[in-house]
Amino acid sequence: MEKTRKIITFGEIMLRLAPEGYYRFVQASQFGATYGGGEANVAVSLAQFGLDAALVTKLPSHEIGQAAVNRLREFGVDTSRIVRGGKRIGIYFLEKGASQRPSKVIYDRAGSALAEAQAADFDWDRIFEGASWFHFTGITPALGDPVAGICLEALKAARAKQLTVSCDLNYRKNLWSREKAGQVMGTLMPLVDLCIANEEDAADVFGIQAKNTSVNSGKISPEGYQEVAKTLADRFGFKQVAITLRESLSANDNHWAAMLYDGTQYFFSKKYAVHIVDRVGGGDSFGAGLIYGCLQGLPPQETLEFAVAASCLKHSIEGDFNHVSVEEVLKLAGGDGSGRVQR
Repeated sequence: MEKTRKIITFGEIMLRLAPEGYYRFVQASQFGATYGGGEANVAVSLAQFGLDAALVTKLPSHEIGQAAVNRLREFGVDTSRIVRGGKRIGIYFLEKGASQRPSKVIYDRAGSALAEAQAADFDWDRIFEGASWFHFTGITPALGDPVAGICLEALKAARAKQLTVSCDLNYRKNLWSREKAGQVMGTLMPLVDLCIANEEDAADVFGIQAKNTSVNSGKISPEGYQEVAKTLADRFGFKQVAITLRESLSANDNHWAAMLYDGTQYFFSKKYAVHIVDRVGGGDSFGAGLIYGCLQGLPPQETLEFAVAASCLKHSIEGDFNHVSVEEVLKLAGGDGSGRVQR
């Protein structure tokens, strides 16, 4: 098979600090350090699937910035387009939830290298050379108006070069208000081909509610999300809309599925009962699975099943990154979800 052209992702890779196991912040005497971030997670997944993926970001030149670059390189992500400069890397603290106690995230990313980046830092014509796909999330423009402007310039350049563009809405209430998110994302979405969302994003960002659904109680109506997907596609001209459907029974146990709308038909995946080890990066692994399926020319149903299976496996893996192969994903998507020891 001819090698797939490069996938470019744009966003912030952060230092993740987390107490051991299920300790709460106030109990912790030490924090484990790893790296992650929406677009970085997608790039790592795609590299693990054997595709040519690059992360574009800005990182300080000091050793912590270099450690983040080194971590990406370990997984085969192209770091040649990363801009160096600025004073600090963004940080987030994660406290894992258990049973009825939810997980908690505290951000410490103000003044990070990417948050203070300028448009002149990024030459999108050069960055997109040899690329066929561009991916970003709603977290990146939430870092501030200058970064939102950089996203818009990237999207215009991607459109001019006829790249396929995907965006995970990824609304984060700790970064911006619903009103601000709707305003900014509304200007970016007409330049997007594939919109990815979770159960709440469309309502939080664009006020598009799913009928007969209560996310807090874990009640999800698949039919309600058909209307959500069509409304999004009609409003912004998306070619495809994908929505994850998470039924939260507790912090540890979820039912996991998704739907895909291609402008004509609705496709629904099988549903997995997931016992969660680490849910951070679950949506990013889903997005990576969609991108992989599209680039491999898989039919919509197979693309969706691959993406959901990849994300299901991510929930069993510590850290932001999804350490799974194509073969493992296909095995689960094909029906082998017993978890029996492989010998």
